[in-house]
Amino acid sequence: MIDVEDLIALVRNYNPRSNADLIRRAYAYGMQMHEGQFRKSGEPYFTHPVAVAAILTEQQLDDATIVTALLHDTIEDTKSTYSEVERLFGTEVAELVDGVTKLTNLQLSSTESQQAENFRKLLMAMSKDLRVILVKLADRLHNMRTIRSMKPEKQAQKARETMEIYAPLAGRMGMQWMREELEDLAFKVLNPEARNSIIRRFLTLQKEAGDVVHKITADIRTELEKVQIEASVYGRAKKPYSIWRKMQEKDLAFSRLSDIYGFRVICGSVADCYRILGVIHQRWRAVPGRFKDYISQPKNNGYRSIHTTVSGRDGKRVEVQIRTREMHEVAEAGVAAHWSYREGVRAKNPFAVDPAKWIASLTERLDEEDHDEFLEHVKLEMYSDQVFCFTPKGDVVQLPRGATPLDYAYSIHTRIGNSCVSAKVDGIRVPLWTRLKNGQSVEIITAEGQRPQASWIDIVTTGRAKAAIRRSLREEDRGRFVRLGQELVRAAFEHVGKKATDKALRTAAKMLGVADEVDLLARLGSAELTARKVVETLYPELSLTVTEEVDTARPVVGLDDSQTFRRAECCQPLPGERIVGIAYRGQGVVIHAIDCPALEEFEEQPARWVDLHWHSGRHKAVNTVSLEITISNDAGVLGRVCTLIGEQKANISDLRFTERKPDFYRVIVDVDLRDVEHLHMVMTALEAETDVAQVARHRDVTRKP
Repeated sequence: MIDVEDLIALVRNYNPRSNADLIRRAYAYGMQMHEGQFRKSGEPYFTHPVAVAAILTEQQLDDATIVTALLHDTIEDTKSTYSEVERLFGTEVAELVDGVTKLTNLQLSSTESQQAENFRKLLMAMSKDLRVILVKLADRLHNMRTIRSMKPEKQAQKARETMEIYAPLAGRMGMQWMREELEDLAFKVLNPEARNSIIRRFLTLQKEAGDVVHKITADIRTELEKVQIEASVYGRAKKPYSIWRKMQEKDLAFSRLSDIYGFRVICGSVADCYRILGVIHQRWRAVPGRFKDYISQPKNNGYRSIHTTVSGRDGKRVEVQIRTREMHEVAEAGVAAHWSYREGVRAKNPFAVDPAKWIASLTERLDEEDHDEFLEHVKLEMYSDQVFCFTPKGDVVQLPRGATPLDYAYSIHTRIGNSCVSAKVDGIRVPLWTRLKNGQSVEIITAEGQRPQASWIDIVTTGRAKAAIRRSLREEDRGRFVRLGQELVRAAFEHVGKKATDKALRTAAKMLGVADEVDLLARLGSAELTARKVVETLYPELSLTVTEEVDTARPVVGLDDSQTFRRAECCQPLPGERIVGIAYRGQGVVIHAIDCPALEEFEEQPARWVDLHWHSGRHKAVNTVSLEITISNDAGVLGRVCTLIGEQKANISDLRFTERKPDFYRVIVDVDLRDVEHLHMVMTALEAETDVAQVARHRDVTRKP
């Protein structure tokens, strides 16, 4: 365990004005509080907080953060309290320790909905003071370094959590060294065979090719000396997990994998960075498509550097990163560079990002999203690399790798995204699913009346775009659901001789725990609730009447015993819809939906109108309705559509194609249904299918009744 004076010396190496007395008191208090506690390895527990504090000294952090590291487990694991820590060490330290305690209690590897809520809490804690997550990351790093003393199942759980959450978060904060070490430590637990295999292959490669890193480093230094540029050159083999991930992504064997060595050139000025780039490209051939200029277009965590990949000695591909010393400090510390101290004062690095602005960019719009969307957005933000595109006016738009013109449109404004109809990239019209590349100029073409399509969800990459599309679709669906719900509840109430008044619906909503009558109607329309349930809630004594099965021979009320009937082919009315009969001499009565356009020709013949309504109760699935469905022209899509209809207990009686295109088919499917609720269940199931672009009820007014 590091002695308190050694810890103070580590801090004073970068902060000679450090408050040594504060650190001594925190060290003594932490040791006292954890006395008698031991880690799984058998070591005194206090060795862990001291090791976490030492990790944070490597990032040259302030006294409050170092003291927080020494005390970070006291409130959770000892008899210490918030008020006592505040009294002894001040409000700033107490709030930081309390923040770390709350993060420790979050179960980030729990179920999806809990994980989303806990992610939200994690980001809220970060937004109050980012130093909380710096302590937590150092805590996780030391725990991963000493994970072997845990039970195997606990090791696996902690390693997965590290790989999914903490490593990406460290990377997003610009602390790439910590991300790589966390990933590699987790990889060692989760897939030790793969890691050992890569290490063995590395050793074999070194025996065959010699010390490649030393040779290439010397080559770069020689070239720089020729043009008299002063710079430090470092080289290393990439971490086993980084290599394994590339093998998986590119589906390559180790022997075919290039770019497994990385080199870094650190110089004195931005001008030197570009001169060095020229020297390297003159000496070695640049690999097309592998050049990134993060100096002119920095990442939003402050990272600046030039990346280029070249074919080096013996044709081996190597990545070279070129940056100034100030840029290197930010590249090593990331967002933490904001708190770094040098010579007793906070280092004023011009490239360090304001943590408040950084966390605001990460958490923007997250309050508007539900759990699943929130989690999706956060993970996209965590894992994304970036591309930089230009507006027609030359402004830069920063997007994650894999972004499309739709993502670009939504990044400008939600209204532009919602009304987007096409896009031009570098002046050429392209499909909306095109993946954008660095440096491209993008122009969005909009049209009034355009609305987001359900298929856009699968096209876009950013959380912002996905959230905006879902919100628009929900609003559009909600209006349709409310209208359908009104019809369903009206018919259900009429069946039992009641009226669906606003007061009755408000009462039902309250009894069912729904916000209000509008929300109740929306849930009815979306099949989350049934009209039968609403009636039974208000009038339980009438429930038997509602569930009684209807005789298919006489499903309507209002006909004489001698009158025959049939459903009109033009509008195909269903139980649950308002209907009217039109009498034909010698042919009985034809039943129409009340809104059927065919009824216009009978307006001057009131004697032929017959007042009808459907029998209450459960109708059999014998009422045929035609659905017009637009589907992707892909293998298996039609089969899935038929399966979905069957899963809703509906029978397909006929199917015909009306349009065949290279990318889509349009079909009319005749389905036998019980009532309007059954129809909506089928349509909802179809609309949820990714490969179904559109589904609508097909009513052919040209067909004779």
